[in-house]
Amino acid sequence: MCSATSETQLTRHDDVAVGEARSLPSNGRLSRQRVAHTVVLLGAIAAFGGVAAQLLSLGMTPRPVMALAAAEPIATSYSRPDIIDRNGRLLATDLEAPSLFADPAMVLDRDEVVEKLATVLPELNQADLRHQLLDKNRRFVWIARGLSPAVAQRVHNLGLPGLAFRGELRRAYPAGMLAGHVLGAVNIDNKGVSGIEKYIDDDVGVDAVHSARLSTRAPVRLSLDIGVQHALEDELDTAISRFHTTGAAGLVLDIKTGEVLASASFPRVDPGRPSGQPDTAVLDKISASTFELGSVFKTLTIAMALDEGIAKPSSMYDVRTPLQAGRYTISDFHSAGRPLSVAEIFTHSSNVGTGMLALQAGPQRMKGFLDKLGLLGSMKTETGAISAPQLPRAWERAELITTSYGHGIAVAPLQFAAASASLFNGHGRLVPTFLRTDGAAHDRQIVVTAETSRQMARLFRSNVIDQDGTGERADVVGYRVGGKTGTADLAGSGGYKAKSVISSFLAAFPMDAPRYMTFVLLFEPNGTAETGGQRTASTNAAPVTARLITRIAPQLGVVPVLIAATQ
Repeated sequence: MCSATSETQLTRHDDVAVGEARSLPSNGRLSRQRVAHTVVLLGAIAAFGGVAAQLLSLGMTPRPVMALAAAEPIATSYSRPDIIDRNGRLLATDLEAPSLFADPAMVLDRDEVVEKLATVLPELNQADLRHQLLDKNRRFVWIARGLSPAVAQRVHNLGLPGLAFRGELRRAYPAGMLAGHVLGAVNIDNKGVSGIEKYIDDDVGVDAVHSARLSTRAPVRLSLDIGVQHALEDELDTAISRFHTTGAAGLVLDIKTGEVLASASFPRVDPGRPSGQPDTAVLDKISASTFELGSVFKTLTIAMALDEGIAKPSSMYDVRTPLQAGRYTISDFHSAGRPLSVAEIFTHSSNVGTGMLALQAGPQRMKGFLDKLGLLGSMKTETGAISAPQLPRAWERAELITTSYGHGIAVAPLQFAAASASLFNGHGRLVPTFLRTDGAAHDRQIVVTAETSRQMARLFRSNVIDQDGTGERADVVGYRVGGKTGTADLAGSGGYKAKSVISSFLAAFPMDAPRYMTFVLLFEPNGTAETGGQRTASTNAAPVTARLITRIAPQLGVVPVLIAATQ
């Protein structure tokens, strides 16, 4: 019994021992797993803690700020102030426009991108773009800048990877080509390169921007009047068609202030589409070119004779005999066949008569008077430097005679108009400006006496209303127009062009109190049925002036006065 019991107990103890032995290995593995998890967790915490500590250290350490990503070019665009006319009407402004660029590293199929873009952007340089996209190390390539929203949408619809848009400022001109030469142009970076736009960069100020941020600067107010400018351009455009000219130019000037109310030159230029290259065909004929203006120059010669006391309007000169100057003979286009007074020399436009007055004055007084008018030196306006006058190399007898009636001396029309306006303003030498002023004249240097101004005003008016005057077709009922015609041979390479002239008409109104001056020039007009086959200024430039004044006088507030011509 004892032995059986002992065996049974032993077996039970063995079972217990075996069970305990079986349970111990399982508990050991669980413990090791918990330890491993704890170690991993602590390691992760330590790693993130290290990263956080490093980021905190970097954040607290002063370092240079990177304004742009390395993949983008540094912005060179400029934010510009608006340009408005004298009455506040908008002429130029900045708008946000989408510009297209590519990331070569993101472009999947270079040929596909180029070919599909060419269908939307026909001016795209495909070979150049292929070459630029070939370099995968480049992360930014300009493709097209300043796109219209419609074109940008068409590019977007292509769905090409690697292309994107960036907003930039682009200059917009709501009036289109109106006053294009005056306004000038900007380059691809919105920086002014000519005209008023360049003046803004040089004198007003622009702001460098890295995005399409509009300017907060005050608008630049010009002296131009959009209504007057439109009338001038419209009449010149019509004149080109009517008289089959190769070009035309004109301006409207405030005699009292020197403000240019309108200035136009044909062919016109589009400020929104600058060519980028100088083109002599579209140079501004008003400021950037010089011409021998012909008989309109007699205005200055007559004024010089009157102001210097050489003659009076009633002084008589025998103009029947042509003047000799070396191998040259100077005669009148239409000889009166009798002696003429100074007033008649002006209205008959006598070359011989003005030549005699210049010879009587002599070179020193003639040059001194022209210099006093500001006609022999350089001149500059807000649109840039005016083309320098081309003067005679010597002031001998021949040069003195020809200069008296506008040959042998070439000046810019704006400079000539300013000099002529100085004869009537009662203040002094006029300095033209394209900015609206406070109404004061710019230069108080007295040019002629008040009596000379009155005498010249009467001569201007007589030339329009007298039967023998050359400006009869420039008259406008009620507005008391006065003026002088000019028909000059057009200079070319090596001499004068055969049968080519510049016809012009210099006018002022109202002549009882001169306030506004117009100057119309037609280049190489042809004779028509309307002009009786003539190319002279009295048949083309004069009637163009009449139509122009009819349109602009009411806009300028000139009240028509109906009086008899004899008064």
